[in-house]
Amino acid sequence: MARDRRNTSEFEERVVDISRVTKVAKGGRTMRFSALVVVGNKKGTIGVGIGKANEVPEAIRKGVEDAKKNAVEIDIVNGTIPHEIYGRHGAGVVFMKPAAEGVGIIAGGPVRAVCELAGIQNIRAKSLGSSNSKSMVNATLQGLKDVKTAEEIARLRGKSVEEILN
Repeated sequence: MARDRRNTSEFEERVVDISRVTKVAKGGRTMRFSALVVVGNKKGTIGVGIGKANEVPEAIRKGVEDAKKNAVEIDIVNGTIPHEIYGRHGAGVVFMKPAAEGVGIIAGGPVRAVCELAGIQNIRAKSLGSSNSKSMVNATLQGLKDVKTAEEIARLRGKSVEEILN
């Protein structure tokens, strides 16, 4: 089983958003909570999950479980990303740009949470689309998954790294 291989204590978790969701049926209104959670090990593994339940702690627990199940590896070079990229998911668009050493994470709330837990120390990011937390987090994750290192591109093209960089 995949869960046994992963040490659960290696992941740090952060709750990005908690929403109260109301369902109206014939019998009246039913209140539930939805929690958007980001987990990461600060070494290049990041996951996003959503949990829904009648109580907030249970929703957070389900969100953490979902995030660990959907964790992915991303490429980090010298504490930043190798190149500029746009992450898109739904109406959410996030522009991410590598930054020099010592700049820190220049990003808004949901994007900052994803970058910190992924282990990125220096990055500039700007949300260009929707301000919805779920869209921004998913767009950031999509952008980080699409990042490729020079070594990967050289291997795909059948060239050396020097040919790619020059």
